[in-house]
Amino acid sequence: MTDDRAFDEATSALRAELLVHCYHMLGSATDAEDVLQDVYLRAWQAFHRFEGRSSVRTWMYTIATNTCLTALKGKARRPLPTGLGTEASDPREPVFANDEILWLQPLPDGALGDPASAVTARESVGLAMVAAMQDLPARQRAVLILRDVLAFSAAETAAALDMSVAAANSALARARSTVGEGTRREGRRAAELTEHEQQVWDDFCSAFERHDIPGVVGVLASDAVWEMPPFPGWYIGAEEIGVLSLEQCPAKVAGDVKMVKTTCNGQPAAGMYMRDGDVWRRFQLDVLTIAGGEITHVGAFFEPELFRLAGLPETL
Repeated sequence: MTDDRAFDEATSALRAELLVHCYHMLGSATDAEDVLQDVYLRAWQAFHRFEGRSSVRTWMYTIATNTCLTALKGKARRPLPTGLGTEASDPREPVFANDEILWLQPLPDGALGDPASAVTARESVGLAMVAAMQDLPARQRAVLILRDVLAFSAAETAAALDMSVAAANSALARARSTVGEGTRREGRRAAELTEHEQQVWDDFCSAFERHDIPGVVGVLASDAVWEMPPFPGWYIGAEEIGVLSLEQCPAKVAGDVKMVKTTCNGQPAAGMYMRDGDVWRRFQLDVLTIAGGEITHVGAFFEPELFRLAGLPETL
Protein backbone atom coordinates (compact mmCIF):
# COMPACT_ATOMS: atom_id res chain seq x y z
CA MET A 1 0.00 0.00 0.00
CA THR A 2 1.46 3.38 -0.98
CA ASP A 3 1.67 6.26 1.48
CA ASP A 4 -0.79 8.21 -0.69
CA ARG A 5 -3.31 5.41 -0.55
CA ALA A 6 -2.85 4.96 3.19
CA PHE A 7 -3.29 8.69 3.75
CA ASP A 8 -6.43 8.80 1.63
CA GLU A 9 -7.97 5.82 3.40
CA ALA A 10 -7.17 7.31 6.80
CA THR A 11 -8.42 10.84 6.15
CA SER A 12 -10.87 11.07 3.24
CA ALA A 13 -13.94 10.27 5.37
CA LEU A 14 -13.12 13.25 7.59
CA ARG A 15 -13.28 15.86 4.83
CA ALA A 16 -16.90 16.98 5.35
CA GLU A 17 -16.65 17.39 9.11
CA LEU A 18 -13.31 19.18 8.79
CA LEU A 19 -14.91 21.60 6.32
CA VAL A 20 -17.58 22.32 8.94
CA HIS A 21 -14.86 22.87 11.55
CA CYS A 22 -12.92 25.28 9.34
CA TYR A 23 -16.14 27.14 8.62
CA HIS A 24 -16.93 27.47 12.32
CA MET A 25 -13.46 28.89 12.89
CA LEU A 26 -13.42 31.25 9.89
CA GLY A 27 -17.07 32.27 9.47
CA SER A 28 -16.74 31.87 5.70
CA ALA A 29 -17.73 28.88 3.60
CA THR A 30 -15.48 29.93 0.73
CA ASP A 31 -12.46 30.55 2.98
CA ALA A 32 -13.10 27.20 4.68
CA GLU A 33 -12.89 25.46 1.31
CA ASP A 34 -9.55 27.11 0.57
CA VAL A 35 -8.09 26.47 4.02
CA LEU A 36 -9.18 22.84 3.97
CA GLN A 37 -6.99 22.27 0.92
CA ASP A 38 -4.03 23.59 2.92
CA VAL A 39 -5.01 21.36 5.86
CA TYR A 40 -4.88 18.25 3.69
CA LEU A 41 -1.60 19.33 2.12
CA ARG A 42 -0.01 19.83 5.54
CA ALA A 43 -1.39 16.54 6.79
CA TRP A 44 -0.17 14.65 3.73
CA GLN A 45 3.31 16.13 4.12
CA ALA A 46 3.40 15.10 7.80
CA PHE A 47 1.65 11.73 7.49
CA HIS A 48 4.89 9.74 7.48
CA ARG A 49 5.60 11.15 10.96
CA PHE A 50 2.18 10.23 12.37
CA GLU A 51 2.87 7.76 15.17
CA GLY A 52 -0.65 6.96 16.28
CA ARG A 53 -0.34 8.51 19.73
CA SER A 54 -3.76 10.04 19.09
CA SER A 55 -6.50 9.06 16.67
CA VAL A 56 -6.21 10.20 13.06
CA ARG A 57 -9.33 12.30 13.64
CA THR A 58 -7.80 14.14 16.61
CA TRP A 59 -4.56 14.63 14.67
CA MET A 60 -6.42 16.06 11.67
CA TYR A 61 -8.47 18.39 13.86
CA THR A 62 -5.27 19.64 15.47
CA ILE A 63 -3.82 20.47 12.06
CA ALA A 64 -7.09 22.05 10.90
CA THR A 65 -7.46 24.19 14.03
CA ASN A 66 -3.93 25.53 13.85
CA THR A 67 -4.16 26.15 10.11
CA CYS A 68 -7.31 28.20 10.74
CA LEU A 69 -5.60 30.13 13.54
CA THR A 70 -2.80 31.01 11.13
CA ALA A 71 -5.33 32.09 8.50
CA LEU A 72 -7.11 34.31 11.03
CA LYS A 73 -4.01 36.28 12.07
CA GLY A 74 -4.46 39.96 11.32
CA LYS A 75 -8.02 39.54 10.05
CA ALA A 76 -11.07 41.27 11.46
CA ARG A 77 -14.08 39.27 12.60
CA ARG A 78 -16.81 38.51 10.06
CA PRO A 79 -20.05 40.14 11.27
CA LEU A 80 -23.63 40.15 10.17
CA PRO A 81 -25.28 43.59 9.92
CA THR A 82 -26.91 43.10 13.33
CA GLY A 83 -23.41 42.70 14.77
CA LEU A 84 -22.27 46.18 13.75
CA GLY A 85 -23.87 47.88 16.74
CA THR A 86 -26.17 50.07 14.66
CA GLU A 87 -29.87 50.77 15.06
CA ALA A 88 -32.40 49.02 12.83
CA SER A 89 -32.78 50.67 9.42
CA ASP A 90 -35.76 52.28 7.70
CA PRO A 91 -36.90 49.97 4.87
CA ARG A 92 -38.10 52.99 2.88
CA GLU A 93 -34.58 54.33 2.53
CA PRO A 94 -32.33 53.22 -0.39
CA VAL A 95 -29.87 50.43 0.37
CA PHE A 96 -26.17 50.60 -0.42
CA ALA A 97 -23.71 47.71 -0.27
CA ASN A 98 -20.53 47.87 1.81
CA ASP A 99 -18.06 45.57 0.09
CA GLU A 100 -15.17 46.64 2.31
CA ILE A 101 -16.45 44.51 5.19
CA LEU A 102 -15.74 40.79 5.15
CA TRP A 103 -19.19 39.49 6.03
CA LEU A 104 -20.19 36.28 7.73
CA GLN A 105 -21.40 33.59 5.34
CA PRO A 106 -23.66 30.57 5.83
CA LEU A 107 -22.42 27.08 5.04
CA PRO A 108 -24.66 25.36 2.47
CA ASP A 109 -25.17 21.74 3.44
CA GLY A 110 -24.64 20.80 -0.19
CA ALA A 111 -20.94 21.61 0.24
CA LEU A 112 -20.58 18.66 2.59
CA GLY A 113 -21.30 16.00 0.02
CA ASP A 114 -23.04 12.79 1.01
CA PRO A 115 -24.18 12.16 3.67
CA ALA A 116 -24.33 15.85 4.56
CA SER A 117 -27.22 15.32 6.96
CA ALA A 118 -25.16 13.11 9.25
CA VAL A 119 -22.40 15.71 9.52
CA THR A 120 -24.73 18.65 10.12
CA ALA A 121 -26.76 16.73 12.68
CA ARG A 122 -23.64 15.88 14.63
CA GLU A 123 -21.41 18.91 14.35
CA SER A 124 -22.87 21.91 12.53
CA VAL A 125 -24.25 24.82 14.52
CA GLY A 126 -26.77 27.42 13.44
CA LEU A 127 -25.98 30.72 11.82
CA ALA A 128 -26.71 32.66 15.03
CA MET A 129 -24.12 30.71 17.00
CA VAL A 130 -21.48 31.06 14.27
CA ALA A 131 -22.15 34.80 14.30
CA ALA A 132 -21.82 34.91 18.09
CA MET A 133 -18.54 33.00 17.95
CA GLN A 134 -17.13 35.71 15.69
CA ASP A 135 -16.98 37.99 18.75
CA LEU A 136 -14.43 35.69 20.36
CA PRO A 137 -10.65 35.97 20.02
CA ALA A 138 -9.46 33.23 17.69
CA ARG A 139 -8.00 30.93 20.34
CA GLN A 140 -11.06 31.23 22.56
CA ARG A 141 -13.16 30.39 19.53
CA ALA A 142 -11.02 27.32 18.92
CA VAL A 143 -11.37 26.17 22.52
CA LEU A 144 -15.14 26.64 22.48
CA ILE A 145 -15.54 24.68 19.25
CA LEU A 146 -13.25 21.85 20.30
CA ARG A 147 -14.90 21.47 23.70
CA ASP A 148 -18.58 22.29 23.16
CA VAL A 149 -19.12 21.35 19.50
CA LEU A 150 -16.68 18.47 19.04
CA ALA A 151 -16.65 17.22 22.66
CA PHE A 152 -12.87 17.12 22.94
CA SER A 153 -11.62 16.68 26.48
CA ALA A 154 -9.79 19.50 28.24
CA ALA A 155 -6.54 17.58 27.83
CA GLU A 156 -7.11 16.98 24.11
CA THR A 157 -7.98 20.63 23.58
CA ALA A 158 -4.91 21.81 25.46
CA ALA A 159 -2.67 19.49 23.46
CA ALA A 160 -4.18 20.60 20.15
CA LEU A 161 -3.55 24.27 20.97
CA ASP A 162 -0.24 23.79 22.81
CA MET A 163 -1.52 25.29 26.03
CA SER A 164 -2.01 24.09 29.60
CA VAL A 165 -5.23 22.44 30.68
CA ALA A 166 -5.80 25.29 33.13
CA ALA A 167 -5.41 27.84 30.33
CA ALA A 168 -7.78 25.86 28.10
CA ASN A 169 -10.41 25.72 30.85
CA SER A 170 -10.05 29.44 31.52
CA ALA A 171 -10.44 30.24 27.81
CA LEU A 172 -13.54 28.04 27.66
CA ALA A 173 -15.15 29.83 30.60
CA ARG A 174 -14.52 33.24 29.03
CA ALA A 175 -15.81 32.07 25.65
CA ARG A 176 -18.99 30.61 27.10
CA SER A 177 -19.64 33.84 28.99
CA THR A 178 -19.18 35.98 25.88
CA VAL A 179 -21.22 33.81 23.53
CA GLY A 180 -24.00 33.45 26.06
CA GLU A 181 -24.59 37.15 26.23
CA GLY A 182 -26.92 38.11 23.38
CA THR A 183 -27.22 35.11 21.13
CA ARG A 184 -30.61 35.08 19.51
CA ARG A 185 -32.76 31.98 19.80
CA GLU A 186 -31.62 29.12 17.60
CA GLY A 187 -34.23 27.74 15.25
CA ARG A 188 -35.11 24.15 14.58
CA ARG A 189 -33.00 22.15 12.13
CA ALA A 190 -34.56 21.52 8.76
CA ALA A 191 -34.54 17.77 9.37
CA GLU A 192 -36.54 18.24 12.59
CA LEU A 193 -39.26 20.65 11.43
CA THR A 194 -42.81 19.84 12.43
CA GLU A 195 -45.48 19.55 9.74
CA HIS A 196 -46.60 23.10 10.53
CA GLU A 197 -43.03 24.43 10.33
CA GLN A 198 -42.54 22.68 6.99
CA GLN A 199 -45.66 24.50 5.79
CA VAL A 200 -44.25 27.82 7.02
CA TRP A 201 -41.11 27.18 4.96
CA ASP A 202 -43.25 26.33 1.92
CA ASP A 203 -45.48 29.36 2.45
CA PHE A 204 -42.47 31.69 2.66
CA CYS A 205 -41.27 30.44 -0.72
CA SER A 206 -44.65 30.45 -2.44
CA ALA A 207 -45.51 33.94 -1.16
CA PHE A 208 -42.40 35.35 -2.84
CA GLU A 209 -43.21 33.50 -6.05
CA ARG A 210 -46.73 35.00 -6.04
CA HIS A 211 -45.36 38.43 -5.08
CA ASP A 212 -47.70 38.17 -2.11
CA ILE A 213 -46.16 40.56 0.41
CA PRO A 214 -48.95 40.06 3.00
CA GLY A 215 -48.25 36.32 2.65
CA VAL A 216 -44.58 36.90 3.45
CA VAL A 217 -45.49 39.04 6.44
CA GLY A 218 -47.93 36.38 7.62
CA VAL A 219 -45.24 33.74 8.21
CA LEU A 220 -42.91 36.13 10.05
CA ALA A 221 -42.82 36.65 13.80
CA SER A 222 -43.93 40.12 14.84
CA ASP A 223 -40.36 40.90 15.92
CA ALA A 224 -38.62 39.05 13.08
CA VAL A 225 -35.25 40.33 11.88
CA TRP A 226 -34.11 40.55 8.26
CA GLU A 227 -30.50 41.22 7.30
CA MET A 228 -28.75 40.93 3.95
CA PRO A 229 -25.00 41.47 3.75
CA PRO A 230 -23.25 43.17 1.99
CA PHE A 231 -25.94 45.76 2.76
CA PRO A 232 -25.15 46.96 6.30
CA GLY A 233 -28.72 47.85 7.22
CA TRP A 234 -30.95 45.45 9.12
CA TYR A 235 -34.69 45.46 9.69
CA ILE A 236 -36.94 44.42 12.54
CA GLY A 237 -40.65 43.68 12.58
CA ALA A 238 -42.80 41.73 10.15
CA GLU A 239 -44.53 44.83 8.78
CA GLU A 240 -41.22 46.64 8.24
CA ILE A 241 -39.85 43.61 6.42
CA GLY A 242 -42.94 43.65 4.25
CA VAL A 243 -42.18 47.26 3.32
CA LEU A 244 -38.59 46.30 2.58
CA SER A 245 -39.72 43.52 0.25
CA LEU A 246 -42.14 45.83 -1.52
CA GLU A 247 -39.80 48.82 -1.81
CA GLN A 248 -36.37 47.27 -2.35
CA CYS A 249 -36.85 43.88 -4.00
CA PRO A 250 -36.58 43.99 -7.82
CA ALA A 251 -39.57 41.66 -8.15
CA LYS A 252 -42.77 43.54 -8.99
CA VAL A 253 -45.30 40.93 -10.13
CA ALA A 254 -46.10 37.27 -9.65
CA GLY A 255 -43.66 35.09 -11.56
CA ASP A 256 -40.68 37.43 -11.24
CA VAL A 257 -39.24 35.15 -8.54
CA LYS A 258 -38.65 31.43 -8.30
CA MET A 259 -37.57 29.80 -5.05
CA VAL A 260 -35.64 26.55 -4.66
CA LYS A 261 -35.59 25.04 -1.18
CA THR A 262 -32.26 23.96 0.25
CA THR A 263 -30.50 23.89 3.65
CA CYS A 264 -27.60 25.85 5.16
CA ASN A 265 -26.06 25.31 8.60
CA GLY A 266 -28.65 22.56 8.95
CA GLN A 267 -31.39 25.23 8.76
CA PRO A 268 -34.17 25.65 6.20
CA ALA A 269 -33.13 27.91 3.34
CA ALA A 270 -34.09 28.81 -0.21
CA GLY A 271 -32.30 30.02 -3.29
CA MET A 272 -34.14 33.01 -4.77
CA TYR A 273 -33.99 33.45 -8.55
CA MET A 274 -35.00 36.67 -10.31
CA ARG A 275 -36.54 36.75 -13.80
CA ASP A 276 -34.27 38.03 -16.57
CA GLY A 277 -36.15 37.71 -19.84
CA ASP A 278 -36.87 34.04 -20.43
CA VAL A 279 -34.70 32.74 -17.56
CA TRP A 280 -34.47 33.20 -13.79
CA ARG A 281 -30.98 34.03 -12.52
CA ARG A 282 -29.61 33.36 -9.04
CA PHE A 283 -30.19 36.37 -6.82
CA GLN A 284 -29.97 35.65 -3.10
CA LEU A 285 -29.77 32.72 -0.73
CA ASP A 286 -32.21 33.06 2.19
CA VAL A 287 -31.40 31.22 5.43
CA LEU A 288 -34.38 30.95 7.77
CA THR A 289 -34.63 30.62 11.51
CA ILE A 290 -37.96 28.99 12.38
CA ALA A 291 -38.86 28.95 16.06
CA GLY A 292 -42.22 28.70 17.75
CA GLY A 293 -43.92 27.92 14.45
CA GLU A 294 -42.89 31.17 12.71
CA ILE A 295 -39.87 32.71 11.02
CA THR A 296 -37.88 34.78 13.49
CA HIS A 297 -34.87 35.63 11.35
CA VAL A 298 -33.90 35.72 7.68
CA GLY A 299 -30.33 36.09 6.52
CA ALA A 300 -30.18 36.89 2.79
CA PHE A 301 -26.80 36.34 1.12
CA PHE A 302 -25.81 37.41 -2.36
CA GLU A 303 -22.47 35.70 -3.09
CA PRO A 304 -22.80 33.55 -6.24
CA GLU A 305 -20.33 31.03 -4.78
CA LEU A 306 -22.87 30.11 -2.12
CA PHE A 307 -25.23 28.85 -4.82
CA ARG A 308 -22.41 26.69 -6.18
CA LEU A 309 -21.68 25.27 -2.75
CA ALA A 310 -25.38 24.55 -2.25
CA GLY A 311 -25.47 22.64 -5.52
CA LEU A 312 -27.95 25.13 -6.99
CA PRO A 313 -27.79 26.12 -10.68
CA GLU A 314 -26.96 29.57 -12.00
CA THR A 315 -30.25 29.81 -13.88
CA LEU A 316 -33.64 28.15 -13.99
